[in-house]
Amino acid sequence: MNPKSILNLFSILVLFFSFSYVFPIIVSIIFEDGALDIFIKTLIGVSSLGILGLLLTRNIENDLSQKDGFVIIVMFWLVLSIAGSVPFYLSGMSMIDSFFESMSGITTTGASVISNIDILPESLLFYRQLLQWMGGMGLIVLAIAVMPLLGIGGGQIYKTEIPGAMGEQRMTPRIKETAQALWSIYLGLTIICALLYFISGMSMFDAVSHSMSTVAIGGFSTHNESIGYFNSFSIELVCMIFMLLSAFSFTLHYFALYKRKPLKYVYDPELRFFTGIIFLIFTLAIIISVISNNLTVNSIKDIGFHTVSMVTTTGFTISNSSDWPFSISFLLLVGAFIGACSGSVGGGIKSWRVMIMINHAYLNIMKIIHPNSVVSLKIGTRSVDDQAATSVWGFFSIYVISFMVLLLAMLVSGLDLESAFSAVGACLNNLGPGLGVVSENYSSISSYSKGILAFAMLLGRLEIFTLLVILTPMFWAK
Repeated sequence: MNPKSILNLFSILVLFFSFSYVFPIIVSIIFEDGALDIFIKTLIGVSSLGILGLLLTRNIENDLSQKDGFVIIVMFWLVLSIAGSVPFYLSGMSMIDSFFESMSGITTTGASVISNIDILPESLLFYRQLLQWMGGMGLIVLAIAVMPLLGIGGGQIYKTEIPGAMGEQRMTPRIKETAQALWSIYLGLTIICALLYFISGMSMFDAVSHSMSTVAIGGFSTHNESIGYFNSFSIELVCMIFMLLSAFSFTLHYFALYKRKPLKYVYDPELRFFTGIIFLIFTLAIIISVISNNLTVNSIKDIGFHTVSMVTTTGFTISNSSDWPFSISFLLLVGAFIGACSGSVGGGIKSWRVMIMINHAYLNIMKIIHPNSVVSLKIGTRSVDDQAATSVWGFFSIYVISFMVLLLAMLVSGLDLESAFSAVGACLNNLGPGLGVVSENYSSISSYSKGILAFAMLLGRLEIFTLLVILTPMFWAK
């Protein structure tokens, strides 16, 4: 462990993050919304801390181990959430509410404690969307593209930040090029999404704001009614398309755009599984609506939108789902547990893990029926060894245990089972909206509950192991 190297790198990242406050400052000047001093004070305070850290650690040789990478990732997301909460706190929110809103934004969860979003200054609204956009791909990855220019290696951090298939195969030989490729795709999707939103009828401010939270699969909106505020099928269609694109693995986008191999989309087994899950959940929801005599043309459209929104763990809404049968709401929440594809900006367990668990369970059943048969686990054309399957089941076990512990902690606060279960599921899977008292926002729950859910957001964003690893005594043993 090299504390001075960690502090030096930390200071660079915090200073880098402080530049994000320039954008809401510009928005505040354009709209004259009265929040200019909030972001100027925050910019000065956060950037000063970054500069102070650099001065204290100048001439330090950056020699980072993988253990240092784990510490930097976890601590940076915490510090980032604290720094991100300052504008909310200066605007009049409580400390815990500010931290909750910031953590929800930077982890792309989309859960909010603000009961009336429409009255917020434009700069603060834009800032909420910007937090999600930066958190979508991960500020660490963006910083890695800059670090080589500063003479700082980022390989150890990259390994801990990118989960799933993205972590197993670098798309380009150099990490800097990989990060730049990721962000060029991410930025491109955001620009195209904003243009299509604008063409479909959104104002320029709403189009840019919503494109950031859509591509980040965040779910924050500039209106209380979310996407439903616009009452436009074309806007809803654009939203669905880009939620899906962002839920696909960015590895596939890279091969399609940079390597001219668009057929990767067709042959990727995880993508087929993911789209199959969406279709299955949509079909089951329609069947439930038919049985409940609630099926209309509008309800089909609403169910389709909410299915995509929930399974991709975005959390946008276009109607009040409380009028639906509870079984549909619960079904959509289950879809969020499965989550998006690996290497995407979405949350959840991830489709590739669920795929491996299902196939592994099926093979074990086959071995019971036919003990002498020789079968191997394959995902598409790739073989998956027992060690990988065991690792996935280990992750799932830790996930379930973590969920149960968090659920118990929420029930202790006095929250009812429906609200507690959905709140933990929504925050652990970085989804946002829940059921019961947290179906609209999280303002009514206690400060204790907000603290628990903020921890759940971070746990989900770092895919559990990264955070839990540093909480074990073995990690800190020499």
